[in-house]
Amino acid sequence: MASQYYQDMQESFRNNNKSREFPAHSAKVHSVAWSCDGRRLASGSFDKTASVFVLEKDRLVKENNYRGHGDSVDQLCWHPTNPDLFVTASGDKTIRIWDVRTTKCIATVNTKGENINICWSPDGQTIAVGNKDDVVTFIDAKTHRSRAEEQFKFEVNEISWNNDNDMFFLTNGNGCINILSYPELKPIQSINAHPSNCICIKFDPTGKYFATGSADALVSLWDVEELVCVRCFSRLDWPVRTLSFSHDGKMLASASEDHFIDIAEVETGEKLWEVQCESPTFTVAWHPKRPLLAYACDDKDGKYDSNREAGTVKLFGLPNDS
Repeated sequence: MASQYYQDMQESFRNNNKSREFPAHSAKVHSVAWSCDGRRLASGSFDKTASVFVLEKDRLVKENNYRGHGDSVDQLCWHPTNPDLFVTASGDKTIRIWDVRTTKCIATVNTKGENINICWSPDGQTIAVGNKDDVVTFIDAKTHRSRAEEQFKFEVNEISWNNDNDMFFLTNGNGCINILSYPELKPIQSINAHPSNCICIKFDPTGKYFATGSADALVSLWDVEELVCVRCFSRLDWPVRTLSFSHDGKMLASASEDHFIDIAEVETGEKLWEVQCESPTFTVAWHPKRPLLAYACDDKDGKYDSNREAGTVKLFGLPNDS
């Protein structure tokens, strides 16, 4: 029997299954993320800028475009508890911290390589950034100075702290999840998670699980305490590029080059819904308070379609009559 939650969410999506797109950039969008209060959505793009939207009822209203990077903005994230600050990682060998109140860059931190992934520690004190040479730099969020730097001997794909801030996780090109103690950065464990490249990792807001996505098109769900795989989700056919847990930790969105986003019920692995897309999806992010999913796709067919803005941000979960 389907759970009550499953039935409730299916009913909710039947009434709210509209997707709408909002012009954001002049080239493809690599990353979308919500501020902790859910009032704003930020996007980072190949066009070297970040954009910030304000969520007004059921639409995104563009508030600002943030310029300054000299290369593609590959990933961005918000401060875990301050809804005004976000940080961007770029191929220009810098990270930039921005404040939406002043719409200015409050810090530019020079790093050693082309940056491709970034995360902010749950306590807000540290920003970790990884580059194409598999170096992860830990930057003090207040002084903007480097605290530590680790060179890894494997391909580092995505990085994340656990919710308790005492462990640091990396997914790697050999299909492993490497776990370090934090702040000591001593290896605790290496888990053989997938037979091929382990691409992305996300922790659920409740702290019970984390999920990884890999090149074998599988999503694995892991118990944080036991560090064992609880179940796998196998509805995608292409490498899993992006993952996001809903605010209650009960739904997991995953996406790839498949032309749909899979929405699974975490506790059963059942497909709750799928969001149809016209092209591969680069990034997904559930709203921190409601069942609203932000996402961004590749340009249709890879060709620039003059009828359509190249770098749009999309929202799914809007009322059908909106």
